[in-house]
Amino acid sequence: MILYTIMPEHLLFPVDAAAYEKQKKVYYDGIPFLVQMTETGEYEIVQNLSTNPYHFLNANYAPGARFPISTATS
Repeated sequence: MILYTIMPEHLLFPVDAAAYEKQKKVYYDGIPFLVQMTETGEYEIVQNLSTNPYHFLNANYAPGARFPISTATS
């Protein structure tokens, strides 16, 4: 089936609200991130919330990167 529409995919097929409850905003190295807890006890970056373009060039701050909970502040 092909669905022809101008509506964004997230409006047509919304994600379960429980997926968003696992995420929270923390600061790591002074940069705001949207993260979620992993089963290994670390935070995994979901989204970089910084407005500084240089923060997006660093691979350590890319989505999917992980860092320990003890270094993050809420």
